[in-house]
Amino acid sequence: MAVDTDKLLQGNRRALAKAITLTESRRAQHRDEAQLLLERILPHSGNSIRVGITGTPGVGKSTFIEAFGLHLIKQGHKVAVLAVDPSSPLTGGSILGDKTRMEVLSQQDNAFIRPSPSGGALGGVAQKTREAMLLCEAAGYDVILVETVGVGQSEYEVAGMVDFFLVLMLPNAGDELQGIKKGILELADTIAVNKADGDNRLAAEHTQRHYQNALAILQHHSFWEPEVVLCSALEGQNIHEIWDIIRSFEQQARENGHFQRNRAAQNKEWMWRLVHELIEIRLKRDPAARQLCNEMQTRVTRGETTPYLAAHRIVDAF
Repeated sequence: MAVDTDKLLQGNRRALAKAITLTESRRAQHRDEAQLLLERILPHSGNSIRVGITGTPGVGKSTFIEAFGLHLIKQGHKVAVLAVDPSSPLTGGSILGDKTRMEVLSQQDNAFIRPSPSGGALGGVAQKTREAMLLCEAAGYDVILVETVGVGQSEYEVAGMVDFFLVLMLPNAGDELQGIKKGILELADTIAVNKADGDNRLAAEHTQRHYQNALAILQHHSFWEPEVVLCSALEGQNIHEIWDIIRSFEQQARENGHFQRNRAAQNKEWMWRLVHELIEIRLKRDPAARQLCNEMQTRVTRGETTPYLAAHRIVDAF
């Protein structure tokens, strides 16, 4: 699956899509080809602001991202949207179909939208999305938006690969505060209460105060106080304010060195995660180790040995 590197670096969307497909392939040959490609384009990557966007189902993530992306394009930016979709249990592919949910944005020359199935190959969400980000940056996209499906494990994974994490909330503070995990609030660099228009306005302001109080007692970056803002993606209200907040965060983070340290720490964490996963893959491919794995699984499920001792024997045999 040959990818024209020159076309990719020139911003050709077809070449970019093909490159991302290559990184998502489960075939060992494609995986090797993808890594060689990534090594070639690595010097051309890293020149973007990476923004993670999450929120509870029904909060209007796609509507917000479309309005936000269109605003950024008007400002002269090239925007890539990587949507972490749940995977189909039958095909392993994405099932949400984000291009159908962002029709106007998907038609823009300076926008690229790509759903990324969350299951499957080595590294799962983290590897596929990280590699897609590098490829989008090499193709000239200077704002990368990573959308997650809801409040869960994928939020922690995405927060660990972006520069800024935006959490969208609905204007009904009581239920939201009951249902949201404290950890998600700790990850948030800004909370935006969406759908703050019409009859929802008062409820949105009430929700804003609730989250301001909640954030006040949580620990965050030493240099940054997360804000709680109101917006309406449907009416385009305060979209510019959220972008101004992100730019302010980026400027401060670059000036105090946090931006560079954070990216370096993310790359190191990514490397060690892949080390563990590659060891696991090779372990399962080794015939003797695989047989012992099956034996140890049986003994553990029967309560004949501890998981620790079983793991120890497998690693020693490998």
